[in-house]
Amino acid sequence: MSSTLLEVTRASHEEVERLERLVVKDLQTEPPTNKDRLHQSHRVRNMIEQIMDTTNKLVDVYEDKDNARKDEIAALGGQSSTSVNVNVFSAFYDRLKEIREYHRRHPAARYVDTTDEYEPLLKEEPVIEFTGEEAFGRYLDLHELYNEYINSKFGQQIEYSAYLDVFSDPGRIPRKWKLTRQYREYMQKLLEYLIYFFERTEPLQDLERIFSKVVAEFEELWNAGLLQGWQEENHENGIVKQHEALIDLDYYSTVEQLMEVGPEKLKEALSALGLKTGGTVQQRAQRLFLTKHTPLEKLDRKHFAKGSRVHEQNGGVVAPQPSEDAKDIALIEAKMNKLCDLLHETIVRTKENIEKKHALTYDEIVQEREEDEVQPESESDDEDQQIYNPLKLPMGWDGKPIPYWLYKLHGLGQEFKCEICGNHSYWGRRAYERHFKEWRHQHGMRCLGIPNTKNFNEITSIEEAKQLWERIQEKQGLNKWRPDLEEEYEDHEGNIYNKKTYTDLQRQGLI
Repeated sequence: MSSTLLEVTRASHEEVERLERLVVKDLQTEPPTNKDRLHQSHRVRNMIEQIMDTTNKLVDVYEDKDNARKDEIAALGGQSSTSVNVNVFSAFYDRLKEIREYHRRHPAARYVDTTDEYEPLLKEEPVIEFTGEEAFGRYLDLHELYNEYINSKFGQQIEYSAYLDVFSDPGRIPRKWKLTRQYREYMQKLLEYLIYFFERTEPLQDLERIFSKVVAEFEELWNAGLLQGWQEENHENGIVKQHEALIDLDYYSTVEQLMEVGPEKLKEALSALGLKTGGTVQQRAQRLFLTKHTPLEKLDRKHFAKGSRVHEQNGGVVAPQPSEDAKDIALIEAKMNKLCDLLHETIVRTKENIEKKHALTYDEIVQEREEDEVQPESESDDEDQQIYNPLKLPMGWDGKPIPYWLYKLHGLGQEFKCEICGNHSYWGRRAYERHFKEWRHQHGMRCLGIPNTKNFNEITSIEEAKQLWERIQEKQGLNKWRPDLEEEYEDHEGNIYNKKTYTDLQRQGLI
């Protein structure tokens, strides 16, 4: 019975309906923690994939390429593919006999309730691999890519926290390094990591659909020559100009003035136009100055470099569009920018976590990680709705508003703002005094280049902190040991001089 094609079709429809109900039931539950949210999202994703697989099988059944479904339906009506009429009643009783024989061999089949078989799917916790630095999807782990960036030719020697600000902006990297193999491999690794991280933290997002829109927009901008940072098409004379390397020649009236730009900028400008980049500074400036009054397509071919892939068109010279390699790299950058926009909150959270770690000890970091792993106790929504708090008092340890007299005693209604902490607000005198030793204030003082000592307690203004630091440095300079004025010397007559006076008298031959 269960092997018939119609029964398989019915069971597949039933499975799809049960999975759909489970998805709705699972999404109606609000996860209390980030870890539970990820487990729920991956559970739903797995069930959706099962629905899609089952639906694809049903589509194959209904297409009926081998006519098996058509023959089975015909057999139910007493017909067959051989066009020989079969008695309807005999076909019916043969099928009934088959069903009875099946249930005789499998007596438990008639009592099976498959509802409970799907319930464990709502309790399972899918295995999601995260590194310790990622903290179960809360932060990014870009240390490997950071090391590759600072050790590359296109990178800079910066801190990891500063790298989190610049890695999502490839426009900072000079154009001459973007077409290198090292930069291409770096961007591919960065894109692969962001895709892998996004699939683990946002499994319900359709990344293929997102990238399809990115590719469509990219192709439109690329073909129109409007892609920022790569190319711009001049429709009047058919010349393709590169953004970064060009020099505005309207500001220069002679070759001597253009020579002041320097050899490197002249070389980049010539390279962008496909001209030869060799020779002295004067020769480079003369070659570039020719393009001020002469269109590029009318220049003599001897001025163009051999490797610039220049071609003739209507008797002139036209600079070609960038190669396919440049287009591939630009597309990778476009996809990476889109992922960075989707992960903007995670990037900001990662940077704040790194800055916070700089001000914590190892024991404090371990303790904080243990506290994050502890799941908060879930309370019913009815109890939360029953809490009456019209004055919006802070919650106490028991989950209820603290007494109003305690609120007034600690001055929790008084707000203190600290400009050094990024205009962060602290409520109450106690929290305000304690924040001078916390990580946020310490990081702000470190950014200003000022040591966070007791002298700067109660100082919240950046300008006041700088002025106080200058006065402290001046005072330390007065008390500093000055050997020219304080080091003493004695001549043969017993007269005492400082080092400066003694040296001057000795040089004059008076001693």
